[in-house]
Amino acid sequence: MKRIHWLLIFLFLTLSLSGQRNSDYGVFAGVSSYIGDINPDRLLYSPLPAGGIFYRYNLNPRQALRANLFLGGIRANDLDFNNAFQQARAASFSGTVGELAVQFEFNFFPYSTQGKRWNFTPYFAAGAGIAFVSTVSFTYVPVIPFSFGFKVNVYKNIGLEAEYGFRKTFYDNFDGVKDLVAPSDYSWIHNNDWYTFTGIAVTWKIYNKLAGCPAYGEVDSKRKR
Repeated sequence: MKRIHWLLIFLFLTLSLSGQRNSDYGVFAGVSSYIGDINPDRLLYSPLPAGGIFYRYNLNPRQALRANLFLGGIRANDLDFNNAFQQARAASFSGTVGELAVQFEFNFFPYSTQGKRWNFTPYFAAGAGIAFVSTVSFTYVPVIPFSFGFKVNVYKNIGLEAEYGFRKTFYDNFDGVKDLVAPSDYSWIHNNDWYTFTGIAVTWKIYNKLAGCPAYGEVDSKRKR
């Protein structure tokens, strides 16, 4: 676990210091929520504020690597659910979850914040990371982050993004409630807790022009007014 942690930090710093002409920097704001034993299926259940920063290295207009650091609150209460079992159990928790992760992004259309104005694309991302959980106890666990969203270039080198991201964890104690299931019967989806980040991000480039890659041929073309 410690090796994975330091590897992610090293990769984050390496990407930040190399190839900055192809780089986006971003600030994320939104909400975080929890899915697990108390909340098995409601999306955006009991959301709490979340935020973070990220760095994106654009391999080409269709593919990118993104490193992000996010933090948000999570909570749940059995009494929010109208079934006899949860009303009797009355379990609850609240706390925070932080994340350091690296994701590979795929844009469905060619995209750059220095292409034509109102250039846009939906995208999908997946990767690996470490979650720092402080609820019933403090721990850190590996996660698989998945995200999908929509990007649009709104002005010069500035982009706007909307994203929903869900995280598969390998941990079943966010909520202090563990499934009473034999280990041999564990389900990949349902027997560990999940969390989500949903929100809006603003991205920008420091350099005015990308250089050195033919794939960015339209970057230097005249913008649409």
